[in-house]
Amino acid sequence: MSQDKNLVKTGQFYFIYDDPVKFILEDKTKRGLPVIENEIDDTHKVMADKGRFYDGNGRGHVIPIRWYFPKNIYSLEQVRVFADKLDSRYKAIMEETCPDY
Repeated sequence: MSQDKNLVKTGQFYFIYDDPVKFILEDKTKRGLPVIENEIDDTHKVMADKGRFYDGNGRGHVIPIRWYFPKNIYSLEQVRVFADKLDSRYKAIMEETCPDY
């Protein structure tokens, strides 16, 4: 992320940055994935950078990498609630697939 964004919260699987006009939620598990499009996220109705990864069968899946929550609509607490749900989802997946971790 660029210099004008300050890290305000971090979780096991996310970062939240403070920008002058928006909060940016970045999924740590998608770091390094190139951005192929920037469009409205269907679930949260905010702009999101999306990337593509390919599964074991060679099918491409477009997934969000980071979300941009406007400060005039969302508070840091609202973004944190969404981020904590993201964290919980990944922790549940990790427990199912790597129970000894």
